[in-house]
Amino acid sequence: MQISSRFTVAVHVLLCIEMFKKDYKVTSDFLASSVNANPVVIRRILQQLKRAGIVSVARGSGGAAAAKPLEEITLLDLYRAVECVDGDGLFHFHENPNQLCPVGRSIHTVLDGRLEDIQRAMEQEMESVTIQDILNDTKKLM
Repeated sequence: MQISSRFTVAVHVLLCIEMFKKDYKVTSDFLASSVNANPVVIRRILQQLKRAGIVSVARGSGGAAAAKPLEEITLLDLYRAVECVDGDGLFHFHENPNQLCPVGRSIHTVLDGRLEDIQRAMEQEMESVTIQDILNDTKKLM
């Protein structure tokens, strides 16, 4: 199981927007060169971030900007914005465990709640980290 790379690309994009906003017009082509991805992929992610109210995007080659202060944007906000997992949650359960088997019959009962707790813990941790935190750490490495 892996969370889609859209999540880490979204973090990368937002960091670039903030780091380079004073020196460059931060376009999808510019961002794609940093991410080393196709600009179409970047435009798709920017649109998802825009729908979530995280970035603003000017038409044409106007560039992108954060729509609110980075200390108000968490990793969880980005995670949710780029739809890293489907609506059923982080863990995909096998569809039809054999109800005639004692393990198959009880697997949902013994595992569902635990998996929900694990996902909730991950989301709480993601909610505690802001993009400003990540930007600060990035700047320390420069």
